[in-house]
Amino acid sequence: MGDTQLLKSAKNKAAKYCAYQERTQQEVRDKLYKWGYYGDDVEEVIAFLISEGFVNEERYAIAYVRGHFNQKKWGRLKIKMGLQQKDISPYCIKKGLAEINNTAYEEAIESLLKKKYNQLSGEDLYVKKNKSVRYVMQKGFEPNLIWEIANSLFK
Repeated sequence: MGDTQLLKSAKNKAAKYCAYQERTQQEVRDKLYKWGYYGDDVEEVIAFLISEGFVNEERYAIAYVRGHFNQKKWGRLKIKMGLQQKDISPYCIKKGLAEINNTAYEEAIESLLKKKYNQLSGEDLYVKKNKSVRYVMQKGFEPNLIWEIANSLFK
């Protein structure tokens, strides 16, 4: 089998891999290495995928933000950290985070605070409030915003 046939096979395999869901360049690179492709072939396949629109980090960042905010109820801080760990550029991270509506963001904080507060029983107001705030902080929301909302909810 010639090099061009091998490269064609790698492109097709990688295109199918990317068509399933959004992927980062590094995820594709790692998968190509796992499949036994190396060096310039890998970079050529990635260049092909980018040019054909299979890999787009801005689109990936937007999908990641939407998914993690809407489904997992993560805050901006945790989402940003997750994208940084995937080597997404600061520009794409900023673009993705801009997708979060401020009103929905504050409603998510309020909802998480109420949910956690109601799960806690047999403790005084101060302890329940602090545990609720810590829970929401672990989700990656900004502490000052959490405290502002918590203080208005639990007086």
